[in-house]
Amino acid sequence: MRAVPRSRHCHRGRWLVRARVERFAEPSVLLLVRDSPGIHGAELLEELTALFPGAQPDMGNLYRLLRSLEEEGFVSSEWDEETPGPARRRYRLNPAGERLLSEWAAALGRARARIDDFLTRHAKGGDHVPRP
Repeated sequence: MRAVPRSRHCHRGRWLVRARVERFAEPSVLLLVRDSPGIHGAELLEELTALFPGAQPDMGNLYRLLRSLEEEGFVSSEWDEETPGPARRRYRLNPAGERLLSEWAAALGRARARIDDFLTRHAKGGDHVPRP
């Protein structure tokens, strides 16, 4: 039996396709931490949910990603014990994280250009010019 790609499947005679950017959580988290220095994990989860309506980010995956980014030197964290309730880690982007975020932005810009080219060609219908 042949494996079906996870990005598409047939349901009731219609193709359901999920176009997704692999590992888009990483640049999203970097961007949110940059834009809100001192943000804590629960706030990040709320922001990610707002960034991706209809999707429910997993808290465990978010914290694993944050730990990984911290271990690699892209973000730093400190415990905030001054706010009411249990202590929370607050995250900040490091200079290496700024550079990584810029690389993500450049890579996503290149991907967007390819996607725009695809969509433009698709919108033209069958009217395509053969390539030399």
